[in-house]
Amino acid sequence: MTAPVTAPAADTRFSTVTSQNVKLKVHPVILAGGSGTRLWPMSREQYPKQLIGLLGDDSLLQSTTRRLDGLEAGHPLADQLVVVSNEEHRFTTAEQLRTSGKTSRLILEPVGRDTAPALTVAALSIVAEDSDGIMVVMPADHAVTDIAGFHAAVAAGVQHASNGHVATMGIVPTHAETGYGYIRIGEALTGPVNAPGVAAHRLDRFVEKPHLELAQRYVASNEYWWNSGIFIMRASTWLAAIAHFQPAIHDSCVAAYAGGKTDGDFFRLQRDAFVASPSNSIDYAVMEQLGNDQSVCTGVVVPLQAGWSDVGSWDAIWQILPKDEADNVGRGRVMFEGAESTFAHSEGRLIACVGTHNLVVVETADAILVADKASVQDVKKIVGRIRSEAGPEAANHRKVHRPWGHYDSVDTGERFQVKRIVVKPGARLSLQMHHHRAEHWIVVRGTALVTRGEERFIVSENESAYIPLGVTHRLENPGKMPLEIIEVQSGSYLGEDDIVRFDDTYGRQ
Repeated sequence: MTAPVTAPAADTRFSTVTSQNVKLKVHPVILAGGSGTRLWPMSREQYPKQLIGLLGDDSLLQSTTRRLDGLEAGHPLADQLVVVSNEEHRFTTAEQLRTSGKTSRLILEPVGRDTAPALTVAALSIVAEDSDGIMVVMPADHAVTDIAGFHAAVAAGVQHASNGHVATMGIVPTHAETGYGYIRIGEALTGPVNAPGVAAHRLDRFVEKPHLELAQRYVASNEYWWNSGIFIMRASTWLAAIAHFQPAIHDSCVAAYAGGKTDGDFFRLQRDAFVASPSNSIDYAVMEQLGNDQSVCTGVVVPLQAGWSDVGSWDAIWQILPKDEADNVGRGRVMFEGAESTFAHSEGRLIACVGTHNLVVVETADAILVADKASVQDVKKIVGRIRSEAGPEAANHRKVHRPWGHYDSVDTGERFQVKRIVVKPGARLSLQMHHHRAEHWIVVRGTALVTRGEERFIVSENESAYIPLGVTHRLENPGKMPLEIIEVQSGSYLGEDDIVRFDDTYGRQ
């Protein structure tokens, strides 16, 4: 484990002279630990918004992985992404990173500790592999529509970061928004480091999400920009800053990284050390402190004009997507008749919006949301009520993703459940046993290799197998096409926790 690096001396004059040292690599750092409760019912605890194709075929995570492609910032772009995610979403995150065609180092947090510890372990990873580097820190669940504008702002931020500053991307507000944090900007900075149209400002301070009247005053003053949550700094600068302002976070993360280990596609942090870290955000832990204490580094705000959105509500998605002549947005099987300013998203069934105005309608297999656009921030209250009633719709979709494929709970009754199971080519489920249910498997596509007790046998299309209660079993796909089966479970208890695993390719307990 490489020891933490001391940042270069802070340049309180905001030097515009690029460092004469060897050109540091630019490292994309993606923080992928969000939940996105305001985008229910599409976003769930086990399938949060960064993993969903809310704006197109790619998920928000996959779009973020490509956001720096072609960046020209005077520093080479690292070949490997650094992605920080949590245990629960590890397999889907890893699969989406693979399909995006990107090489990545996926660091797993055993528990959520907010963004400051996440960024700290990412910085430790970079200094361990590359001695230092310039980190472009991006949340996995944001959208950017103007990549050229994004690259211009990032290039300016990289130049400030190379001089030891911490740059944050600020959005000049277009209206009084209560869902964003704000940054108060200081004096404008001049010099050749500023690209045309992206002249930076000194960071004065960060402020909380305001109430409407205060947000209106912020916008009217022209002194406050929206906080995008995108940061650019050297890894060594961040480590020096977090050690100075939040030593408990620094020390816990150093111990967690030093005690971590590589496990297949993942780097697992040492659990007890990471759990000991205080939970804090980048904003609170460091950025808010820079207005009063610049002994370690200085803060710079770079304007970002790139069609940015934090995709924090259904109204935000409506604003981004193309609209018809009546300002309606429809995705999936949607019809509008006399509707205005309506957003409708269908995952399967036809949605017909007749005479609607300022509405959001989102349909999934197990839930439907109907909301006034003025109230979409309150969707999270519904999610809270579902959790309080132990409703399954808060955590999972009816279609549940697993590392071997997915299953869809088609029907359920008092003593039975029917699932459609799809197993990827070459994948297999765990060797397992159930105490309370028996299972019937009917192959409708592909070929299954079934383990049942001491038997191993092939089941082809239109054939079936019966797994009695209490018998050890496993389902595998030995073929080159997806295996699709219909599973009928019957018994006194059908919960997912009635699984005793004896062997699992994916390390699950």
